[in-house]
Amino acid sequence: MADKLVPLAERRLLDVKLGQLPTWFSTCNFTPNGIFASIRRGHDRYYNKYVNVKKGGIGGVAMVLVSYIILSYTWEYDHIKHDRWRKYH
Repeated sequence: MADKLVPLAERRLLDVKLGQLPTWFSTCNFTPNGIFASIRRGHDRYYNKYVNVKKGGIGGVAMVLVSYIILSYTWEYDHIKHDRWRKYH
């Protein structure tokens, strides 16, 4: 059975063809409520895929911890870089 046709506004970015991209962007909701709703949908999708599973592992939680470590390192990188170039003599 063929896939059902999904309206362009409800398609995910990876499912949109290159010629349909400007039309798809014009259907997006860029208001604060729309941005908050898209962040919420992304969080729910991540939670249901990696955390809320029957045979769950440490994978989803580990990805969050690793991303936090990388983010905090990039925030502190300027300070680390300045310490590296100091000469004590």
